[in-house]
Amino acid sequence: MSSIPDPLPSARRLPGVDIARGVALIGMVIFHFTLDLEMFGQVPQGTIESPPWMVFARLVAGSFVFLAGLSLVLGHGAGIRWRPFLTGTGQIAAGALAVTLATYAAMPWMFVFFGILHSIALSRVLGLAFLRLPVPVLVLAAAAVWIAPYLWPTDAMNPRWLAWIGFAAEQPLSMDLEPVFPWFAPFLLGMAAARLGLHHALPAPRWLTPLAWPGRHSLAVYLIHQPVIFGTLWLIFVGLR
Repeated sequence: MSSIPDPLPSARRLPGVDIARGVALIGMVIFHFTLDLEMFGQVPQGTIESPPWMVFARLVAGSFVFLAGLSLVLGHGAGIRWRPFLTGTGQIAAGALAVTLATYAAMPWMFVFFGILHSIALSRVLGLAFLRLPVPVLVLAAAAVWIAPYLWPTDAMNPRWLAWIGFAAEQPLSMDLEPVFPWFAPFLLGMAAARLGLHHALPAPRWLTPLAWPGRHSLAVYLIHQPVIFGTLWLIFVGLR
């Protein structure tokens, strides 16, 4: 689960957007910390697969994708700035590849072949086709993207090399899977929110200001937080025994 650094120049950064990313990062850390505790047998097996935790995980992931869509419009809605766009998208794609390689080396039976970073990287590219569309069209497109995979699932899309699209009748096992359908939907809604100017309504109270820093570096936090959490717990529950 991750968002992207705000592509706006630093002088034009919106603290509320950075803080929103920081809040989402807290949710991500809480979920992964609980996941790791379950792996080490410190909470009951199946905890993170319970309905409340599954809803929580989807809300956190959805918030990152939503903010990524919002950021695309903030950075490029007035005209695509190709160098920042390509740099930012390339960094996210590189992070996605690193996650795939690391999880395949650790747990090949459930490696991340299309997780949150993969989804955001591709959504940024797809989102370019939607930059000039009016808000009602963005909302209708988001609804269609969200509903489609529930209407037309098919076994033909079950293999990993097709499941990333989103129409698999039975999704393959993965530690993190956010296929294009339906996960491009919150990205489109984020774009619509930015077009409506709703990013100005994001709160930026002084006591939340410290969360702006991790929000500005959310990709780096995403890539390092899980190894740190897992390594620390391994040291506590295994290494020091």
